[in-house]
Amino acid sequence: MSDKLPYKVADIGLAAWGRKSLDIAENEMPSLMRMWERYSASKPLKGARIPGCLHRTVETAVQWSSCNIFSTQDHVLLPLPKLPALAFQCCWHAWKGETDEEYLWCIEQTMYFKDGPLNMILEDRGNLTNLIHTEYLQLLPGIRGISEETTTRVHNLYRMMANGILKVPAIDVNDSITKSKFDNLCDGIKQATDVMFAGKVAVVAGYGEVGKSCAQALRGFRACIIITEIDPIKAQQAATEGYEVTTMDEACQEGDIFVTTTGCVDIILGQHFEQMKDDAIVCNTGHFDVEMDNTVEKVNIKLQVDWYHLKNGHRMIPLAEGRLVNLCCAMGHHSLVMSNSFTNQVMAQIKLWTRPDKYPVGVHFLPKKLDEAVVEAHLRKLNMKLTKLTEKQAHSLGMSCYCPFKPDHYHY
Repeated sequence: MSDKLPYKVADIGLAAWGRKSLDIAENEMPSLMRMWERYSASKPLKGARIPGCLHRTVETAVQWSSCNIFSTQDHVLLPLPKLPALAFQCCWHAWKGETDEEYLWCIEQTMYFKDGPLNMILEDRGNLTNLIHTEYLQLLPGIRGISEETTTRVHNLYRMMANGILKVPAIDVNDSITKSKFDNLCDGIKQATDVMFAGKVAVVAGYGEVGKSCAQALRGFRACIIITEIDPIKAQQAATEGYEVTTMDEACQEGDIFVTTTGCVDIILGQHFEQMKDDAIVCNTGHFDVEMDNTVEKVNIKLQVDWYHLKNGHRMIPLAEGRLVNLCCAMGHHSLVMSNSFTNQVMAQIKLWTRPDKYPVGVHFLPKKLDEAVVEAHLRKLNMKLTKLTEKQAHSLGMSCYCPFKPDHYHY
């Protein structure tokens, strides 16, 4: 791999703009920058060769590959020096609008470093993990661990473990409270279409963490919300929030805006498209492009915004071909929000790299104490002040004055 390109991006001339964007992002990511300060001397990841397969946005401007062909922010892929605080080598290959073949090529470019193959994996979508487990099995013995931060691929890790396929320890970053409760607000529709939401009907498919955040954001724009859901508990949660709950078969006739959030297949089908209002907007934020049946004629309007011409003469407006709308049509999640996830990723990588004896093959979690420490850094950034338990109060509650403040089974 010595003849490998050091990097491949859309336009290296965008670097000056990207550097300014990174300066702003750093100030908005207090917990992540605290990790930088904390480990700048000890360099706990020294020797680690970590290919990261993440969305290449302003918060992730390190030299790896993208996990989505449309999500890369080209201006932040600038030539970075070797990162001093964590001391790992870097190589990066990504650009917005990759083909599927180019996407796979980019991932493969990150697997070999100057001094050897990868020995860790940092993931958001699991494609690198799957590639290693299916086509590069010879590399598995040298890999100490995987950290994964998206729901559907964490589920996949559990399936791999149950079927005896998973050969590397993994940490589930997705289910850290600081990740799951804060990073799912949806504003990509607004940036892509610039339409007014107030008074319109927005249909949100699924009422998990992503669906709840999307519904909350759309309600903030004064839209009327309809939820579709298979889980009766989630459905009741939606109903008690004041949302209408019905099926897609009925909601498809009412909605002006549709957002799928489930990560499952066949949520909106051709039969639903045919019953939608003219110029209904349809998008996905459930992670994959499998939730919508994209089998109709389309005409491009602008980047990642199309018209689909239906047989009944109506048009619909799908965004980003059904891929993640926030990352493909906007700038992704805000830096202050993503600081949570990426701090968890760094902590997971450090734990897997420095304490391999503690993590056998399987799927593991970060301790709640670390979750609370991440949030505490953010509260200071927002000038929020925490009340402190007294010794008497702590004794009354049967707990310590210090974190963690909730047991592992607690549902926030």
